[in-house]
Amino acid sequence: MSDAQPSPPPHPHRHPHEHAHDHQHGCCGASAPADAATEAVATPSDGRTQWRIPTMDCAAEESEIRHALERIPGIRMLSFRLGQRTLTIDADADARDAALAAIRRAGFSPVPFTAAVASDAATHTHGHDHKHDHDHDHDHDHDHDHEHGHGHASATPTASGAPSAWQGLVRYGIALAFAAAAELISYLAPDVMPWRALGMAVAAIAIALAGFGTYQKGFAALRRGRLNINALMTVAVTGAFVIGQWPEAAMVMALYAIAELIEARSVDRARNAIGALMALAPDEAEVRASDGQWQRVRAEEVALGSIVRIKPGERVALDGVVIDGQSAIDQASVTGESIPVDKAAGDAVFAGTINQTGVLECRVTATAGNSTLARIIDAVEAAQGSRAPTQRFVDRFAAIYTPIVFLIALSVALGTPWLFGFSWHDAAYKALVLLVIACPCALVISTPVTIVSALSSAARQGILIKGGTHLENARNLKAVAFDKTGTVTHGKPALVAFEMLRSTSDETQSRIWAAGIAGHSDHPVSQAIAAGLGVLRSEVREFTALAGRGVEAAVDGTRVLLGNHRLIEERALCSAAVEERLFAHEAMGRTVTLLASSEGVHALMAVADTIKPSSTDAVSQLRALGVQPVMLSGDNAATAAKVAADAGISEARGNLLPEDKQQALKDLQARYGMTAMVGDGINDAPALAQSDLGIAMGAAGTDIAMEAADVVVMNDDLRRIPTLVRLSQRTHTVLWQNISLALGIKAVFLLWAVLGNATMWMAVFADMGASLIVVANGLRLLRPAAESDAPASPATA
Repeated sequence: MSDAQPSPPPHPHRHPHEHAHDHQHGCCGASAPADAATEAVATPSDGRTQWRIPTMDCAAEESEIRHALERIPGIRMLSFRLGQRTLTIDADADARDAALAAIRRAGFSPVPFTAAVASDAATHTHGHDHKHDHDHDHDHDHDHDHEHGHGHASATPTASGAPSAWQGLVRYGIALAFAAAAELISYLAPDVMPWRALGMAVAAIAIALAGFGTYQKGFAALRRGRLNINALMTVAVTGAFVIGQWPEAAMVMALYAIAELIEARSVDRARNAIGALMALAPDEAEVRASDGQWQRVRAEEVALGSIVRIKPGERVALDGVVIDGQSAIDQASVTGESIPVDKAAGDAVFAGTINQTGVLECRVTATAGNSTLARIIDAVEAAQGSRAPTQRFVDRFAAIYTPIVFLIALSVALGTPWLFGFSWHDAAYKALVLLVIACPCALVISTPVTIVSALSSAARQGILIKGGTHLENARNLKAVAFDKTGTVTHGKPALVAFEMLRSTSDETQSRIWAAGIAGHSDHPVSQAIAAGLGVLRSEVREFTALAGRGVEAAVDGTRVLLGNHRLIEERALCSAAVEERLFAHEAMGRTVTLLASSEGVHALMAVADTIKPSSTDAVSQLRALGVQPVMLSGDNAATAAKVAADAGISEARGNLLPEDKQQALKDLQARYGMTAMVGDGINDAPALAQSDLGIAMGAAGTDIAMEAADVVVMNDDLRRIPTLVRLSQRTHTVLWQNISLALGIKAVFLLWAVLGNATMWMAVFADMGASLIVVANGLRLLRPAAESDAPASPATA
């Protein structure tokens, strides 16, 4: 039996995802299950069926289901998506039926996924703007046929059997009222049988209203010899009722259910921080029909290659390429950029972004379910389902912790009357208090809510992290290796110098000649010159390309050459003075083009790949964080050294082939320790695979880059890398704060319960109070740190 994690495909050196911790609705859930369904809903894949389990609320319950299924032969794959409360089973019919029966025996009621979605959809209105109280019902299958942002079914699963938040609050409020009434009867009514019977009946009603789901799953766990939180609460509340503490039993169950609901809503906030992106892409697009008319069409029905129109103020419905019009687009939802980006013909636009100034016509390049926004959401959801190292440690610890405390409680119940002279009633009560305190809810939930909040915060800043492992690893980076072209630099040549070489030449005329002849060439260097000089009117005739040398033409009646050193040498126009200036620019890593006529060489133009404005600041921030920046480039050593020096990088290596970069990464890892590689995610694939953390830059819309790296920065801002390191440091701090809080509070109340007079009220407040504290602390990571765009030391992170 194996696990399958939906997209994106795993990185070559990445461990397979473990999907055990998608804590969507608290640690245990107190909601009632749906009626069992018997039919299977087959997916296109042979033997693969998808089921919604409304009361599968957290990793502990996923673990229960895994345990129930582990002995069933014939199951080829299990894929859990707790965010959607779905389970995909790949098995033949007999094994599938056996698996469903085992799940039901464990206290859960699987519902065919499409039936659950249909019943939800029937009870909710879908519109352009959706308010989501719970997670969204989308089919996150391996072939990505879901449609993010289009026609969402609100997943408040009323029809599926689990109560909505409002229904749950009303129900548990009524239970609390009955529990309070039981307390009043206990304190105020005479201690006679009729009143005691009434009080017990009122308490039983409170327990039934608040604890039906907990009891159902608790008894199922006890039958299988499993000690989870539902089993502990079942034993504790039942035991308290039996020994005559029925008012406390009712109050504990009611408070527990309400605290669970509050905790669930808090965890939802972390989950929905990224899920809110789903609503950004509009449901409809304006599409040009075959008769040339424009009509509104549902986004999921728009075919590849269709022409869509986006008016000012509208959101882009689908990924595409501009074919007509100019505008500025706010694409913060995809790239994290705060400044609108100018768009013209040939530029890419992304679903969910906002057109601001002009009308654009675009050719659709991706369907609604495969847009960049959809893939970002998919990748973050997959990352949320994977387990970080700290989370795996906590899970292993909790698996040992709960049975140990259960044994301690049993020892207190049976041993303290003999050792300390406690009455059997008092010993049993202390043991029951211990059971409530022993619930590992706060400990188990302390890590996933923190990791999910951090992943969501990163995604909202344009940093796509492929899992908790990579998030935690970033804080341990000792060196970062940068590719040069397209990473530290813009990756496009630009005119950086125009220098006159003849004192008798007219500079204005020389610029007109150079702009005229360069504007007629499609060579990247010529295009950079033309762009740098601007549009200067001239008449160009008899244009001729000279292969490997340059171009020649008649500009305003004068024969003009625009070419390299070799062309000028061949025409006998070179001189020592010209070569001196030419070599000086080449030593700085620039490509030199010379403008000449029969009179001689008039001007020199130097073209270079310029450094991004963010590169120098990013390098400075990394140094402040104790991370050593290094440049690895396939360009010549002189150019690499010059660009590195300009960016503030002291170590640079040039003339590196892809396999050379891979070896250089090994050397850096041996010298510094954990090393990241920052590249474009395609040409640098070997180095990205070798690195401890592969980071792809500027990968919005690039499938290969999004799948190749551990971290994807959706824009070209290198300052996102120190932001990532700081976020990793903050996450580590909050993780251990939460673990310390959870264990510390437990330890204090455990000691108090054994040696003092802790009550069940105190126990439930200790358990759920600790849970709410760690959830609130983890949610702080949803807010970007104030220093996220400024240099910081490790101490400030």
